[in-house]
Amino acid sequence: MRSFCKTIYKTFIKEWAMCGIVGYIGTQAASGILLEGLRKLEYRGYDSAGIATVLEGEIHCVRAKGKLINLEEKLAGEDNPARIGIAHTRWATHGKPEEYNAHPHMDTDQRIAVIQNGIIENYRELREALKSRGCEFRSDTDTEVIPHLIAEQLATLEDSSLLEAVRLVVNQLHGAFAIAVISADYPDELIVARQQAPVVLGFGQGEFYCASDTPALVPYTRAVLPLENGEIARMTPLGVEIYSFDGHRLKKTPRTLNWNPVMVEKQGFKHFMLKEIYEQPGVVRACLEAYFDGEWAATDANKSPIHLGLAPELLADLQHIQIVACGTSWHAGLVGKYLLEQLAGVPTTVHYASEFRYAPAPITPNTLTIGVTQSGETADTLAALEMEKKRRSSFTQPELQSRLLGITNRPESSLGDLVPNIIDTHAGIEIGVAATKTFVAQVMAFYGLALDLTDRRQAKSPEQLEEILVGLRQLPAQMEVVLESQERYIEELAHDFAETQDFIFLGRGINFPIALEGALKLKEISYIHAEGYPAGEMKHGPIALLDAKVPVVAIAMPGAVYEKVLSNAQEARARDARLIGVTPMDEQEAADTFDTLIPVPHVDELLSPILTVIPLQLLAYHIAARRGLDVDQPRNLAKSVTVE
Repeated sequence: MRSFCKTIYKTFIKEWAMCGIVGYIGTQAASGILLEGLRKLEYRGYDSAGIATVLEGEIHCVRAKGKLINLEEKLAGEDNPARIGIAHTRWATHGKPEEYNAHPHMDTDQRIAVIQNGIIENYRELREALKSRGCEFRSDTDTEVIPHLIAEQLATLEDSSLLEAVRLVVNQLHGAFAIAVISADYPDELIVARQQAPVVLGFGQGEFYCASDTPALVPYTRAVLPLENGEIARMTPLGVEIYSFDGHRLKKTPRTLNWNPVMVEKQGFKHFMLKEIYEQPGVVRACLEAYFDGEWAATDANKSPIHLGLAPELLADLQHIQIVACGTSWHAGLVGKYLLEQLAGVPTTVHYASEFRYAPAPITPNTLTIGVTQSGETADTLAALEMEKKRRSSFTQPELQSRLLGITNRPESSLGDLVPNIIDTHAGIEIGVAATKTFVAQVMAFYGLALDLTDRRQAKSPEQLEEILVGLRQLPAQMEVVLESQERYIEELAHDFAETQDFIFLGRGINFPIALEGALKLKEISYIHAEGYPAGEMKHGPIALLDAKVPVVAIAMPGAVYEKVLSNAQEARARDARLIGVTPMDEQEAADTFDTLIPVPHVDELLSPILTVIPLQLLAYHIAARRGLDVDQPRNLAKSVTVE
């Protein structure tokens, strides 16, 4: 077993830095395009940034510590007509966030520049070997070995070729990486390679792009091609050639994005996060249209109201479901567990992907494993799914073999390559680091899956299904009511908590995960310590934290646990805590219990998470904004958590 786990670790457990890379070659000045691309990718890292272009036989490289604006200030007033270049925004892993560690990195003679999203696991041995051969290192990063290795290959190749030099080098690298390379001696070539870390190519008219994520490409092209693991691309003004790491030419066809530039703009909102909170009703409408038959009623019991497009054998005879996820996606998984168990009657467990990797649940028959990740690139979640796939592959019994499903906002991602079944959450581009609309979209995906299983297993009558579907169809309008009626009030309420140091969030049943999500949002963007608890657990320890300085937010929606939550809230009130209730306005008992009400429309308790999460998102947002913090790019965080 120990050797098996070691093999799994070496083979599948890859780490990489959450950085943003951009490249351009074409007919326009590259600098402006590269900087604009970095703006779209700064959510992936903002410890430092840099840009390198080739002009008149030289590499022009500028780097700056801190956010992108510092690099922009260094470049202000420069007139650089170079038509090829690469740029990078960094989230530090190897080496402190200082200018000398910023990308791009160059070889000793400064003829080659490289940017990387990833971690080179064998960089120490490569670095020592290069230093013994006279190479000079100017940074603490793992990336810097790459330009030195390329320079060595170019010096030894009989038929000098930048593509071939890079190809030989990537075969020496161990780890997960996406790199882009330019050379002063090859002013019309941009080389891009991928192994585990994401990178996508963009196709224009006589100009071509690369980036670690599609938002950087959307303003310029909708024709894109994600590179797959073990692929390398040569981009010139004449076109793009793609090869495998062993040198074979590949035939690939770009696809068309259904995104547009407006989707990556703030559209008058102060922050992307607030814009994305307001986009949630539209996201729910998109999910309803994608997952459910809008005309279905109980009288149509001979046909299914749910259309997820999943293979029938995936859901047949299920005895167990296990969900692996991280962060906000883990909270969505907890809501999913409630729905899958209470509606469809399927025992379900939810695991932190980072824990599941090293302590997987025992293998059980007819088990569906679901990986939930907004980006489709979360390293822990991918590794957990890969491990589950691997450890079940040796079984000949069909009931023990892997059944894998992904829930993601990016079907074209690594998750889409790994698992055969995907539920697309249809959330569109989310720029704010703190997830909002993608959480709601994931929860909607779980409603779709739970109701699909409920229908297949006939766990509820057609009339009960119809009642739930009618309630779901009403949610977008109810969400708009919350946004229109409560945002200004919550903004004012946030003034009371600008100096608060601790918060408690309470919920029970299906709203316990929403309490966890509310606490996480507040921690992520306001840096206030916050914890979410099952309301009934307060008296078993956490109540010791309460006093007049610790506000308590309780979610109290009429239903099976309504009176229990109010009773638990009273316990907090008795300790002088200020009580804030997310509850319907006309509930007198709630009005008598809470010091402050944030009202939401009456809705079935089963559907309430889609509404109750919105006030908590807005509260976190406005507290952070009131404190003058960077809401969209909170410290130490990045959007796609592609590092263990």
